[in-house]
Amino acid sequence: MPQDEAVVGCVGTVLIGTRGSAGPGEVLVRVRGGSETFLAWSEDPLPPGATVLVIESRGCREVGVIEWVDPLDALGGEAAGAG
Repeated sequence: MPQDEAVVGCVGTVLIGTRGSAGPGEVLVRVRGGSETFLAWSEDPLPPGATVLVIESRGCREVGVIEWVDPLDALGGEAAGAG
C-alpha cells in the first residue's frame, strides 16, 4: 500500500475521538492547500476537537497521530512585538 508522505508533519483536528489501541478515530488534516479526512491511530485516546500532528502515513488514508500544542502559542503576543 503506498504511503502518503505529504501528510507527515501536517497538523489536524480530531473529528471522531481515537481509542488508543482499541481503534482509530478520524481527523481533518490541512494538506495540499486544502483539508482531507483520514483514519487516525494514536497510542493514547484523543477526544474530538484535539489538535494533532501526523507522525506517520500508514497508507490507504490512514495516519498515526500525536496530540500537538504549537510551541509558538506559548509566546502569545510576545512574538508579535519581537524584532
